[in-house]
Amino acid sequence: MTDTPRFLPPEWAPQSALWCGWPRLADEWGGDFHGARAEIAAFARVAAGFLPVKLAAGSDEAARSAREAVGDVAEIIEVPTGDIWLRDTGPIITTGQGGAQAETFRFNGWGGKYLMQGDTDTAAAVAGVEGIRVRGHDLVLEGGAIDVDGEGRLLTTRQCLLNPNRNGDWTEAAAEAALAGAFGVDEVIWLGDGLLNDHTDGHVDNIARFIAPGHVLCQHPTGSEDPNAEILLAIEDRLRTAGLMVSTISSPGHIHFGDGAPVPASHMNFTITNGAVIVPTYDERFSLVALAQLKPLFPGRKVIGLPALNILRGGGSFHCMTREIPSNPF
Repeated sequence: MTDTPRFLPPEWAPQSALWCGWPRLADEWGGDFHGARAEIAAFARVAAGFLPVKLAAGSDEAARSAREAVGDVAEIIEVPTGDIWLRDTGPIITTGQGGAQAETFRFNGWGGKYLMQGDTDTAAAVAGVEGIRVRGHDLVLEGGAIDVDGEGRLLTTRQCLLNPNRNGDWTEAAAEAALAGAFGVDEVIWLGDGLLNDHTDGHVDNIARFIAPGHVLCQHPTGSEDPNAEILLAIEDRLRTAGLMVSTISSPGHIHFGDGAPVPASHMNFTITNGAVIVPTYDERFSLVALAQLKPLFPGRKVIGLPALNILRGGGSFHCMTREIPSNPF
């Protein structure tokens, strides 16, 4: 049954549930994860208005605090987790004849940078809770490194997928064959580098996202000091030369934590749910513009902005911390 063709639904396809991480290791958050927990709780409350939300709690304390914060709107489930980044540590759910299937991959802490106890067990545990069979792949791949449009196209970056810290001397051809086998895609669109100082080595979900078949969204530079200006312009140019329909929104500009060093803040790290798009916001001057630009691009969905600066201190944002469970059409 696992040899039958698989299909990775785009994020705007109907979903039966949304999983979300919950911080449990204060040391990974500079000793204080209360701000991040508050922002995640706000996210969960909004998302729960559109579909069932399940919070992954990796310890007894995490489960207790999650129940206190959002137990009235979300299901709190104790599963092994290191940190909150379920996009990368959780399963990638494909559909097809015979039902849903959890595609699981080796996780090596984003190239050996951060590997916490529990992270390598999260994918199988989530699949078990959902009652979804598992197909394991002997490859390193994080969910944030890919994005699909549901019609055979997949976006990724060379900086991440071809990085020697993932699968050694992987070539484009080898990567494309593996992606086709796992997800049923027939065209891989390669971008170059991701945002500056992104410990994921350039995850695509921080720089470009499909919003409809053949229609991709990216950011244009904002302000005179946007540290990613050249990168963002190169991304837009590559997407246009790939023959895609391209829309752009404002970037957050130069976001930092007081020392001037840019952090990888991105309006692209939104989560698409049934009926809503939940967008991380940072500098209000630029985030309000981005939200206004997003609204006409998602007809039939509410575009909702929520603060995410404290979550960003942990290294990611809304899309990074969530994993949708698609409704199986078969």
